[in-house]
Amino acid sequence: MRQDPYIKKMLFPEEALLREIDRQPRLSIGLACENPRIETRLALTPEGVSIVVEEGHTVLVERGAGLPMSYTDLQYSEAGAVIVDSKAEVFGADIVLKITPPTLEELALMKNGKSIFSMLQLSYLSAESIKLMMSKKLNAIAYELIKDSQKAFPVVNTIAEIEGSTAIAVASELMSNAAGGKGILLGGIAGISPTEILILGAGLAGSVAARNALALGAQVKIFDHDVNKLRKIQHYLGQQVFTSVIHPSVLFKALTTADAVIGNLRYINDSEPFMVAEELVKTMKPGAIIIDLSVDQGGCFETSTCRTIDDPTFEKYGVIHYCVPNISARVARTGSMALSNIFAPMLLKIGNSGNVKQAILESSGFRNGVYVYGGILVNRLIASFFGLKADDIGLFLTGY
Repeated sequence: MRQDPYIKKMLFPEEALLREIDRQPRLSIGLACENPRIETRLALTPEGVSIVVEEGHTVLVERGAGLPMSYTDLQYSEAGAVIVDSKAEVFGADIVLKITPPTLEELALMKNGKSIFSMLQLSYLSAESIKLMMSKKLNAIAYELIKDSQKAFPVVNTIAEIEGSTAIAVASELMSNAAGGKGILLGGIAGISPTEILILGAGLAGSVAARNALALGAQVKIFDHDVNKLRKIQHYLGQQVFTSVIHPSVLFKALTTADAVIGNLRYINDSEPFMVAEELVKTMKPGAIIIDLSVDQGGCFETSTCRTIDDPTFEKYGVIHYCVPNISARVARTGSMALSNIFAPMLLKIGNSGNVKQAILESSGFRNGVYVYGGILVNRLIASFFGLKADDIGLFLTGY
């Protein structure tokens, strides 16, 4: 009589586990150095590497990759990673994990048919990069588009929490004399009118920013396309705040009195495009601050221009603009830990599936993050942005 595999594991747990791990395909995963002018985070911390390596997979880390977030090569090595000096070794892995989209030089190092994971920062991605992915028959997965079992976007939500808190910290810093601001304290004290914070977008980042600003004593106004989101943010904050759908005359009045405006309207996932016109920016107070959290998707302001974390600000019409596509890179260690908590379990699931293509077939949420599949562009929004043609991924999945 054939013995039940579960009973077999119960009788010989260690031996059964070792045999099961031994049968699983091994993945090689590459972590490359990011350009420190643009990005300081990594997708896996040493703790995340340890979880992946314990399952029999290999993690290749480029020497010095963790230094911007204060992790040493020794910490990665002790976690089980292989430290390499060559980018070619990292990009030769089955799966390459990046934060910024890959450059043409990086893609050229990848082997045909392998997989690249990264953020979908449209300001850094190019049509040429997508075409090279297609010619090398790569799989490209955008972190922001991946859904979990609850149909939520885990990476977007995690980063949004960090961005919301960081945006208020940046606004406070830019208002100070030390940063060339007007010398205003973000918040309020007795006898002085409170700072006025205007938030465009009632998503998670906007909600966290509003909560932090209110805690400091600021006056907060929130605008969004969706009245249901405005209702939810009222409930989240646990108090009445000024909320409004985006009505031109109401927004115009709010912009003229705001000390800081935080733009947080996203387009790639679910929002219709919206942009504050240059003429409206001109009406803002001298020394007011704009923080555009959506600059990587075109921005919320006509005056926004994508900058880098080592040169994040510029002034136009007397308004200070902070426009970087990755404000959470200012707190690289926190951001990396949050991302690692998502990606380590995800890599184990891919390992259990056997490879990336099988994982795409098995998980609709993971499949949602794919924009190039085996060299075929399968995301219509991205295709439209770059003037390319996209196909339906379902046409290429066996048994889909």
